[in-house]
Amino acid sequence: MTASDRREVRSVRTFRPDAAGPDRLGLDALPTVAEALDEPAFRAGHPEVLEGHDRLQTKVRWVHTSDSADVARLLEGGEMLLSTGSAWPSEDDALKAFIEQLHSAGLAALVLELGSRYAEAPVAARTAAARWGLPFAVLRREVKFVNLTAAVHRRIIGSQMEALEAHAEVRERFTALALRGAPADHVVAHLARTLASPVVLENLAHEVVAADMIDGADADLLVEWERRSRAAGSLSPGETDWLIVPVDARGTRWGNLVALPGAPHPAGRLSVLEQGAIALAIGCLAAGGAEEWNRIARRGLLEGLLEGRFATTADAAARLEAAGLPVGGQRLYGIAVAGGSASVADVEAAARAIGGVALALPLDAPQPVVTVALLSMPAAHGLDQDSAQALLKAIDGGPRATMTIGRAATGIDEALASMRDAIDHSADVDSNGASGRGGRVRWADERPLAHLLNSLRGDHRLLDHGERMLAPLIEHDARAGGDLEVVLAAMLAYPSNRTAAAKASHLSRSVFYQRLAIIAALLDADLDDGETQTALHIALLARRGRRG
Repeated sequence: MTASDRREVRSVRTFRPDAAGPDRLGLDALPTVAEALDEPAFRAGHPEVLEGHDRLQTKVRWVHTSDSADVARLLEGGEMLLSTGSAWPSEDDALKAFIEQLHSAGLAALVLELGSRYAEAPVAARTAAARWGLPFAVLRREVKFVNLTAAVHRRIIGSQMEALEAHAEVRERFTALALRGAPADHVVAHLARTLASPVVLENLAHEVVAADMIDGADADLLVEWERRSRAAGSLSPGETDWLIVPVDARGTRWGNLVALPGAPHPAGRLSVLEQGAIALAIGCLAAGGAEEWNRIARRGLLEGLLEGRFATTADAAARLEAAGLPVGGQRLYGIAVAGGSASVADVEAAARAIGGVALALPLDAPQPVVTVALLSMPAAHGLDQDSAQALLKAIDGGPRATMTIGRAATGIDEALASMRDAIDHSADVDSNGASGRGGRVRWADERPLAHLLNSLRGDHRLLDHGERMLAPLIEHDARAGGDLEVVLAAMLAYPSNRTAAAKASHLSRSVFYQRLAIIAALLDADLDDGETQTALHIALLARRGRRG
């Protein structure tokens, strides 16, 4: 084979996939330098890598053949250059400059066939390639360059076809999610599964709206995410090895999608993330954007905390911190607001007004119209009676609103217990009207029995006791649509004041006493007996703990 068989046509530039075109879709699927050299056509030439061993995973976008010393101007980056070296500079300095030009043009790899001009690779070329980290290989046997280019181009074109098909499938999938109105956390979870790597959705305040960590280990990744994002004020493309795509539409930006490093995807990881961002943007346009995201963030955090859906307490703390709720060095309180018109926004704004931070959530069980929150206060202050009253006043939930506060906590387990204390207390006293008074603050410490039972809520013996003792009453209410459980709760809330208990139940005294008679008959119990009242109170609290 002569040098003329590999002549360069200077007026024609070799076609290569454009960076904004198909290659963007399938960059992950393109062959690497190492994979190209491992093609059978290359192996026939006995390839040997001399320099740049640490860059063999560089992607090859196209193969170019030229012996010209001026070939760098025809390159666009990502090519593998095949050459016999017949027109390379003779002087060492000029040869080094030639290699530098190839590196500056973004060459992926240089392959020199020995025998036509060089018996061995010139030392100057090797030195320059090593300096610039350019993969430099030699072919020790003569091969037809057309076979080499054909082999790699077949693979590249095949990867592009695979990328286009994969991209079409991904686009169809996320378009379907958008049209179905899938919530943001569901889209993020789908992205994480598609990319097989953690994905975080952050709002413009750089707080986590939704995150899926794949393996369930949140803490380390979220701590690193927070360090990177807050160090520069935000995560920006090009500043990290994490993929970052804005979620925006019609001139409005709601936040960013962040994908951590993971395995290649045939459609291109960036392309997949962009499809997810489009689905999220459509959802924001349809559902109100920021407020919907806030609702999802609260639900995921607080429901996950209450239901124990976290791997470790460190993971739960990391999620709360990433969502803007300080945990370390703070006092945490579970809060439940019932019986009024307070909204989630009212509770969170009220917390800010007294120098704290809260995440709140409307809770459907054990009773409706209960807003539960986790409040974070500086350790030096905390909540006392005055600040608690200021908080309730700032909430402005109306004259019937009652706020229940759990015990102060310094860690996740204690905070979870505090939230459950507040919910259980609120359910037992306020949600069924048994308190009779609104506009007041209640503390979980006022009810040590409820606190004790909350700590034992997982004990099957306690749960069995509640279900067994109340079974006749529960069956009656279910069959007749009755209110006996509510009446029993009112009676136990006011064991020595039947008038107050009847008022709390919204029943006349005569009807209230009729209900008590039915309860006593169903349970075959003396409702005036102190031990019986204690046992029934425990059973009722245990039952509500199981339902909550």
